[in-house]
Amino acid sequence: MTELQHRPTALLVMEERRRDDVYPEAVLKEIGTLVDLREPLTRERLAEDPAALEGVEILLSGWGAPVLDSVLLGHAPDLRAVLVAAGSVRPLTTPEFWARELPIVSAAAANAVPVAEFTLAQVLLGLKQVHRISREIRERKAYPPDPRVAGAYRSRVGLLGLGEIGALVASHLRNFDVEVLASDPVVGAAAAAELGVRLVELDELFATSAVVSLHAPLLPETEGLVNGELVARMGIGATLINTARGAVVDEPSVVPVLSERPDLTAILDVTWPEPPAPDSPLYTLPNVVLTPHLAGALGAERARMGELVAGELRRFVLGQPLRHAVAPDVAHLRA
Repeated sequence: MTELQHRPTALLVMEERRRDDVYPEAVLKEIGTLVDLREPLTRERLAEDPAALEGVEILLSGWGAPVLDSVLLGHAPDLRAVLVAAGSVRPLTTPEFWARELPIVSAAAANAVPVAEFTLAQVLLGLKQVHRISREIRERKAYPPDPRVAGAYRSRVGLLGLGEIGALVASHLRNFDVEVLASDPVVGAAAAAELGVRLVELDELFATSAVVSLHAPLLPETEGLVNGELVARMGIGATLINTARGAVVDEPSVVPVLSERPDLTAILDVTWPEPPAPDSPLYTLPNVVLTPHLAGALGAERARMGELVAGELRRFVLGQPLRHAVAPDVAHLRA
């Protein structure tokens, strides 16, 4: 390792509940070889004593990150970088932060790994129509004689969004004999082609794909984007997967379609509101599979994000280029 000429002072601020998962002992030990790490704080404790940021050069965080507004930044004149072991930096960045022109790192690439794995599993199950056929077996108490399913042979899989996670899902799907379509207004045809993906309009995506998986960020233009009209266009036995944000789906218009189309299956790892209200039909519709954010990093999987931050921290203190810094002009596109 290159000899460090200066050991910056760092502070870890995040919620206690998931701190040991994200920054386990081995990760903290590595961080401790690079910086002088102060005792960790929660966002609430920092709000009570913002002076704790004085002298801090590197802010480490994760879930429960502090909002970097003018008040906190006013107590952090020495701050040189922010490294966040979580996906989006939207909740903690402000115009005042961006005005400081400080680098900020997101661990979105690490969090994308389990989400893409979960999605791939559900796509393959959807192509075999596992959930639908299992429902029918329970209802009929008999096996179908010759199930007709799309399967993972020259079927179409649609991806709404080719960001960090959507692109990784597309990469996984290249290992299978399927055609991957995508809809994403900020991705060009050439970039999509590099992923082995063909760009299409939303109508075609939903009407021709055996499985549609949602990976769009929640923006004003994507809120309620997936409505009942689109879902009604899906083919017999199709599967809808949402691991993005619940509000991307217009549930009031989609639920009636799911009620009328028992052949469809909706795998909803996210909903809006979340969790659904106690009287929500999502709990009782047999063709809806609800999971509570299982796709995202859980338990030991969270350490992958801490490891990414530790790697970026090493690059920063050694003066090497960061690999996961978020540019201000794309930060708003992160989920």
